[in-house]
Amino acid sequence: MPDRYLSWTASGPGRLVAARLGLPRPEPLRRRQDGGSDVPGPVVIGAAEGGRLAEPVRRLLADWAVATPDAGDAREATDSPAALVLDATGVAGSERLRELYAFLHPRIRALAPCGRVVVLGTPPELAADTREAAAQRALEGFVRSVGKELRRGATAHLLLVEPGAEQQLAGPLRFALSPRSAYVSGQTLRIASGSGTEPGGFERPLSGRVALVTGASRGIGATVAQTLAADGAHVVCLDVPAQGADLRAIADTTAGEALEADLTDADAPRRVADHLTQQHGGVDIVVHNAGITRDRTLGRMEPGQWDAVVAVNLTAVERLNEALLGGEPVLRDGGRIVCTSSISGIAGNVGQTNYAASKAGLIGLVQAVARDREVARRGITVNAVAPGFIETRMTAAVPLLIREAGRRLNSLSQGGQPVDVAEAVAFLSSPGAAGVTGQVLRVCGQALLGA
Repeated sequence: MPDRYLSWTASGPGRLVAARLGLPRPEPLRRRQDGGSDVPGPVVIGAAEGGRLAEPVRRLLADWAVATPDAGDAREATDSPAALVLDATGVAGSERLRELYAFLHPRIRALAPCGRVVVLGTPPELAADTREAAAQRALEGFVRSVGKELRRGATAHLLLVEPGAEQQLAGPLRFALSPRSAYVSGQTLRIASGSGTEPGGFERPLSGRVALVTGASRGIGATVAQTLAADGAHVVCLDVPAQGADLRAIADTTAGEALEADLTDADAPRRVADHLTQQHGGVDIVVHNAGITRDRTLGRMEPGQWDAVVAVNLTAVERLNEALLGGEPVLRDGGRIVCTSSISGIAGNVGQTNYAASKAGLIGLVQAVARDREVARRGITVNAVAPGFIETRMTAAVPLLIREAGRRLNSLSQGGQPVDVAEAVAFLSSPGAAGVTGQVLRVCGQALLGA
């Protein structure tokens, strides 16, 4: 269902009325399909003294042909910069946190619509001493607050880069600066050393790779399949036989293939693994997207409603992972596993004890598998996305007042689109995300729930 309020406030009369009444005025977000440069310029770069990332960032932006005007004189703040990037790795004590204010204060109100604020730091646990650890941890509260203050569709990101992982910065930085992160704000990504580079640039980073997407017949899963295909992957679209017609239609749009299977069947994971081995010699990307809801308060929930949700959303993922990683591995070295969790798995939700438990369990699974020594040795990354309120057929059926609350109770004052989740999945699936593993990326417009 279209967001009529967003359309109204984007019109001349609606914008005027909303301004006079003090109503939220969500900015239509710029996404990749809207065209334009992947990293629009100019980008103003600042650095705390002793920082180690400003020069690598300058080199990357130069490679991407993005203008980086001199930030030395705050009075020469660029008119409507597309992004403000601050290297805060040199902030080694609380007294130096004022450098965040000094760089952003004179520039932040000039940020272009749908602009970006990106702060670069060091994981606090890797700081040299307690004072530096405190200062680097302070960056997270700062960035989350900036994200809530920004207007006109602008977003804020914190990238914590381990010393020695500078070579892994390109993919996360480009994602943060680009329209692909339109509905991601106030989030932190930790970047560790890893292997892998973007083959042939960022336009089709998944060329030559085989991807499996479960729950691909509709909604977010269908858009994930289409987005991975647009990035060059050959996509195996999987769903239950009852969705066979829709599944084949989506597979046709991706020039991929349809695979019908109910992953709760005892032999289904082995059959899927055998298909991937026999037809493709293995798989490079696995997106665990299949999921169901059976909402009811706990006191009124039937046993079957509990069992079905946990079986599909969590147990099936565990069993498929075991089939793809155990024995003779089907997931190739350098592979990617991405699970679709949910804000409900982080914050909980009334009537969703079964769903929230399963989605929180997925986060635990991601973190545990990412820590597995053999998985790490083989260069496999394991991550999750946690969507907030996304405009799908399921949310269109939500009662009006609840639907409007879901749309407005985030920093961007609007619901996300399936493509927003798909773009996050595509980023985590890419070679450029080799340094990102064991993490949960919220795609929620910085929802107030679980913030």
